[in-house]
Amino acid sequence: MLANFTNSHAYFMNTSPLNSIATTKVSKTGFAFILVTTLFFLWGFSNNLNPILIPHLKKSFTLTTTQSTLVDSAVYIAYFLIALPAGYVMKRFGYKVGIITGLMFFSIGSFLFIPAANTQSYLFFLFALFVIACGLGFLETAANPYAAALGPHETSTQRLNLAQSFNGLAAALAPVIGARVILVKVYTEQQLNAMAPSVKRIALASEASSVKTPYFILGTVLLLIALAFALTELPKIQHKVTRRKKSRNILHAFKHKHLTWSVIAQFFYVGAQVCVFSLFVLYATKSAGISEMKAADYLGACGIMFLIGRFLGTFLMRYIKPNRLLTIYAVINILLCTVAVTAHGMITVYAVMSVCFFMSVMFPTIFALGISDLGGDTEYGSSLLIMSIVGGAILPRIFGVISDSTGNIQLGYIVPLICFVIIAYFGWRGYKTVEAVDFEEEPPIGATL
Repeated sequence: MLANFTNSHAYFMNTSPLNSIATTKVSKTGFAFILVTTLFFLWGFSNNLNPILIPHLKKSFTLTTTQSTLVDSAVYIAYFLIALPAGYVMKRFGYKVGIITGLMFFSIGSFLFIPAANTQSYLFFLFALFVIACGLGFLETAANPYAAALGPHETSTQRLNLAQSFNGLAAALAPVIGARVILVKVYTEQQLNAMAPSVKRIALASEASSVKTPYFILGTVLLLIALAFALTELPKIQHKVTRRKKSRNILHAFKHKHLTWSVIAQFFYVGAQVCVFSLFVLYATKSAGISEMKAADYLGACGIMFLIGRFLGTFLMRYIKPNRLLTIYAVINILLCTVAVTAHGMITVYAVMSVCFFMSVMFPTIFALGISDLGGDTEYGSSLLIMSIVGGAILPRIFGVISDSTGNIQLGYIVPLICFVIIAYFGWRGYKTVEAVDFEEEPPIGATL
């Protein structure tokens, strides 16, 4: 895949005296792609710790399923609120500043887990997650279009899927590692019920404090990566020369119908993904009757399925159009969600693991199809697609309400089932690019780094 980068820099090689410069530029592009790909792993690791935090905090603060989904609400509302400021920062100061800003928010939020655990405040935990998500919003707004642009336009979807594959690797590792560092001090319901109220409070406080060490380490690593970005010279991005009018506000970006449909599809995709991953431990313990630790291990297997799906999907896109593969995978997931709702026992766990495999390519594919041919609207289009991640704050709440009101968590899978119906439509019809109606000459648009 990295070999494709040479094509995007062929203009450096028009004369032989520039060959050495061209080699340097290609090398910088490859290194930039590697460095940016680490970001996909980092935010994937953070987001995939949430399924461990949800049952952990649910027990520590005696929450209902609906209340525990506030973890996702805090995260994805932050995405919604920060996406436009992040897009503005990138347009004004460049992708590099956006990435470093995101890493700093991410690091500060991680360090806030220490006072949150010390004060034993659920609201403080939610605030720390909100700050982390502000950083993730910056990173995703910057890294997704940047990774897509580091190479030929015709392979941007494949390139973004490759980068997002490391997000899948994080999805496999985070639950397994997180369970063993966060769920280490676990008391059963029977043990807690047998304790005096004062002893129970101490026991739950001890459980909650287990988050301090992993998040301190994460915050420190993020500071070091921010320093690496600050000291690295990254290549500039130049969009193609276009006659499409340069965007002056975010409403102009909605003139692109395929972007509008991709925002809708992304809203429902992220909602579906969060329902599947964040509520997996709660779901598996009820539908299959297994322990939390065992469920966390199966969640790690979900991450492996997700990772394999990303790599295989990237390969299949050489032979199958991305929109067509997206549609096929969405239809399969509709059937698998039906199994998750109606079946019982371990088959429900295997069905959900299969859902993870087939939804693996959806986020980067929807994103790449959505920002295709936006010209001057690319930054705002990216912001809108990141804002649509707010689906992860809203739809899991609906999942939780259905679960609590019916007493059957399996019925919550009606929510992701509907989401995949909408995604299937996007892959079938909604992705199609329609030219904007307003045109004027404009020079190449560059993002200063």
